[in-house]
Amino acid sequence: MYIKPKKDTSLKVQQPTELLAFLMQHYAGSRTSAKSLLAHRQVSVNGTVQTRHDTPLQPGHVVTIISGKGNVELHHPKLKMVYEDEHLIVVDKQQGLLTVATAPGATETTAFSILKAYVKKQNPRNSIYVVHRLDRETSGVLVFAKTPQMQEYMRTYWRELVTRRTYVAIAEGLWEQQEGQIRSWFTEDKRNAVVYSSPVDDGGSLAVTNYKVIRQTKPESQDSKVYSMVELNLETGRTNQIRVHLASKGHPVVGDRKYGHGNESSPIDRLCLHAKVLEFIHPATEQKVHFESPMPRAFTHLFQ
Repeated sequence: MYIKPKKDTSLKVQQPTELLAFLMQHYAGSRTSAKSLLAHRQVSVNGTVQTRHDTPLQPGHVVTIISGKGNVELHHPKLKMVYEDEHLIVVDKQQGLLTVATAPGATETTAFSILKAYVKKQNPRNSIYVVHRLDRETSGVLVFAKTPQMQEYMRTYWRELVTRRTYVAIAEGLWEQQEGQIRSWFTEDKRNAVVYSSPVDDGGSLAVTNYKVIRQTKPESQDSKVYSMVELNLETGRTNQIRVHLASKGHPVVGDRKYGHGNESSPIDRLCLHAKVLEFIHPATEQKVHFESPMPRAFTHLFQ
């Protein structure tokens, strides 16, 4: 039977193994108890909280079982913890939640405000810092820094650190070319909060998106709506890049009020854009880390 530890317990790894096997052998006893420790974020490896059962361990690694006392968990219907260490927090954001408030003094709940409250429960001196953003109606993987130094470093070297950014969108219509690259130059009108795209260099910022059509619906009648599921890999990270690029191809993101035909065209009443994969070099460990958010079920239901 699993019993919560009264104090933190550290164990040194002697031979290569995986975290679940190590916990079962040295502490938890059963698979269920070991998974419970991981689910309750009570296991750290070399000071980093781990929740994956297949985390590889090497000789010399230190596995710490964290006591229940003072252990804070993140509970919010629109924000799920994916990864946390002393430098970064990675979350899975649901659609409908802002990354950060859009106006000074705004009281609306955001991913930033949720995480700020979370880290302050751990220690009142803690804070949280925005690294990048997702639009309110875009769901998926989002990263925050725990120190201003880490925020500044990641923002400064974002293009060098990030090795993969993959989104999935549901776009309107059937694509003639199933795979390709969209290149254009963006000019942002900040006054009207809109981005314009030019196929030629007009002095704007170059935006590059690689796309691949994964699935397409079959029209039931001549007037029925047709949708395409498109995987998109970003080479640049311009404001509204995917939304502007797909609209420029005549295939706007379903549910896009700004660049498309609005929610009247969306059978699931949302912007159909999801940040599926974020992979980058961790600034502190210099190791590549990979985070992935499951495809929204509503997306896949459109193609069944």
